[in-house]
Amino acid sequence: MIALGSDHGGFPLKQHIKEYLDAHGLDYVDYGCADTTSCDYPVYGKAAAEAVASGKCERGIVICTTGVGISITANKVKGIRCALCTDPYTAEMTRRHNDANMLALGAAIVGPGLAQRIVEVFLTTEFEGGRHARRVGLITEMESV
Repeated sequence: MIALGSDHGGFPLKQHIKEYLDAHGLDYVDYGCADTTSCDYPVYGKAAAEAVASGKCERGIVICTTGVGISITANKVKGIRCALCTDPYTAEMTRRHNDANMLALGAAIVGPGLAQRIVEVFLTTEFEGGRHARRVGLITEMESV
């Protein structure tokens, strides 16, 4: 299950991502927003992140105009490692090396085609573990401080 969240600036791209997920038979929960009416990204970024942190959803995708604000919001939730990605390589490496469990996209930065490829790579790339697990562990330890 994939948690989705966006603000008004990310709403159209989120709709495109939902079409992609539907076409590939991937289940998701949309935590809002519901249209392009101005709203506050922290509300929806937090809701999606909490779904991932609780285990209700395995991964999450959050979208705002730049991806910056909503990624900062998601990363405030304990247990979340949200990466803002603008290309498929970054999406691949954040999964391989950081075990990122959430992806942030900037709707004004990446178009629908590129966003779709980033999502595909993010969802299909596995964590390598090994020396990277130690580093992710160090990040996790910081959460308890």
